[in-house]
Amino acid sequence: MYLTILILPLIGSILAGLFGKKIGVTGSHVVTISCLLVSSILATVAFYEVILCESPVYIFITSWVDSEVLNISWEFLFDSLSVAMLIPVLFISTLVHLFSVDYMAGDPHNQRFFSYLSLFTFFMLILVTGGNYLVMFVGWEGIGVVSFLLISFWYTRVQAVKSAIQALTMNRVGDMMLSIGLFAMFGIFGNLDYSTVFSISPYVNEIAITIVGLLLFIGATAKSAQVPLHVWLPGSMEGPTPVSALIHAATLVTAGIYLLLRSSWLLEYSPLSLIVIVLVGSITAFFAATSGLVQNDIKRIIAFSTISQLGYMVAAIGLSQYNVALFHLVNHAFFKALLFLSAGQIIHSMMDEQDVRKLGGLINFLPLTYSIMVIGSLSLLATPFLTGFYSKDLIIELAYAKYSFSGTFSYYLLSITAGLTAFYSFRLIMLTFLTIPNSSKVKYLNVHESSLIVIISLLTLSIFSIFFGYLFSDLFIGIGNNAFSSSIFIHPSNINLVEAEFSLPLVIKLLPALLTALGAFFAIFTYQNKPEFFVDLTDNFIGKNIYTFLNGKYFFDIIYNFYIIRKSLNYGYYITNVLERGVIEIMGPFGLSNVLFNTGKNISKLDTGIVTSYALYIVLGLISLIFLVFFPVIIDISNYPLLLLELRLFIIYVASFILYLII
Repeated sequence: MYLTILILPLIGSILAGLFGKKIGVTGSHVVTISCLLVSSILATVAFYEVILCESPVYIFITSWVDSEVLNISWEFLFDSLSVAMLIPVLFISTLVHLFSVDYMAGDPHNQRFFSYLSLFTFFMLILVTGGNYLVMFVGWEGIGVVSFLLISFWYTRVQAVKSAIQALTMNRVGDMMLSIGLFAMFGIFGNLDYSTVFSISPYVNEIAITIVGLLLFIGATAKSAQVPLHVWLPGSMEGPTPVSALIHAATLVTAGIYLLLRSSWLLEYSPLSLIVIVLVGSITAFFAATSGLVQNDIKRIIAFSTISQLGYMVAAIGLSQYNVALFHLVNHAFFKALLFLSAGQIIHSMMDEQDVRKLGGLINFLPLTYSIMVIGSLSLLATPFLTGFYSKDLIIELAYAKYSFSGTFSYYLLSITAGLTAFYSFRLIMLTFLTIPNSSKVKYLNVHESSLIVIISLLTLSIFSIFFGYLFSDLFIGIGNNAFSSSIFIHPSNINLVEAEFSLPLVIKLLPALLTALGAFFAIFTYQNKPEFFVDLTDNFIGKNIYTFLNGKYFFDIIYNFYIIRKSLNYGYYITNVLERGVIEIMGPFGLSNVLFNTGKNISKLDTGIVTSYALYIVLGLISLIFLVFFPVIIDISNYPLLLLELRLFIIYVASFILYLII
């Protein structure tokens, strides 16, 4: 049953991709969705067996690398962490496939699109169920390649191809550091197997553990879009909206979080790594929230929200609250997929219009979509008793309960981020649904709610966004619960859940909620009654520059392009033209052959056929030989090194040998 969960998406991808012309568009839809639906049902059974019944499953397939110093197998581990990841991956992938049936109905390449989606899901399943780091790395690389294919699906659009290349190259930076981390892990532990590495880690030098932990974190930074390797994620919005929902909700961006969760047994013995992780996560959350304040593309606003929430998860990992980070990952997957698919419904209805300044008044045309987007936004804001509330607020409280500089810093930064998130979320709702219509009449005449299959997808995600957190909070983060004790390790000195729940001052607990309410109220009030307020803010020099700075995403793209990419290209040009085509060609076979050819050609010119020339050569040679022989008599040799005298003798011997051969 467990291997069937992995194989079915691959079968659907192969049938839709290689046999798409035979089975047709509808056949591709039926095959891929059926395979994913069955996998989702089996994953639910696995969730019951592995987590609720506490019976993890290990499956050995065959040996992969079998040498004296390294043994790696094709093996899969279905423990509580892996199975908990299967639920959002498979459920959301199935719903995205359903949504895509209507959204991509007019596209001529449906079979290819559904094949890519299923293949993406397959590699994500390999990543989360791999029994060692190398099998996990196979899935890691697989989702990177397929994400390139999905983002550049509309390959005739130059911007889509550029965004796909940016995503691929930025992730290659993280992949390189992860590869170095795996080499370092093998050098330190002698293996890449989870059980071996984790059992030895308490007895290994802390510096070695820190090096491995930081290398793994850099790999996760690129995959999960943390500062400064985040720039690829907003650009990946160029792909179809279902791709955005799948990548930014349950798959690609959660891979880095999963890597850190799986490596908890390592990270817990490296305090420096944990401090770096919590600081980077908090800064990323704040950065993304401030950048999202002034974005105008509806999908980019939600993309920056994704980066911000990933920052929350990374901060929770840095606080050693791995189960809370996992719970927020699962919760976020549901309401973020809901927001992306709702945005896709708006874009589809408004004839591909994505600028929120050109929308407005859609509440009368898309009431169901409005209700669903409000549910997703309220869950994102951690509104009490919705899904996001049970994990997001707890992360902020746990940061303060750390009672350290990094924890306090994280608490205040994440609390401010919560208020900013509320502002840009309601700004999106106000500009899209509640302000006056700002687009053409033709577009509004085309607006309509989607078909039943899309509504089913959105309503299902809405149910998860409302009830999942309440129903499963005790299972994931309940005090005294041991559901994840076999897959996640928290050092006893880092356990502070009781303090966060029962000993924090009331004002500390309520501050994030108050800032959230303030941000939401401010957005509603200003855009409803004083929409010119934000225009007036940018009339002065300071306001204009702040707006430009935030809208330009802190100018990370400019810094990369002008100070890193351009310098690298210039350096590469220099290496190619000076070193490779200069020094290497001169010193290598090409240069050596040229030197020998030209030397022979010049020597051949001495053969003139004139007797007087030959006599001159003989006289010059004789004079040189006499000078070399009587050199010690003519000149005082005490001031010359011995090597010079030896060279003189060597020349005499060579000249005598040549003379002997001639005679």
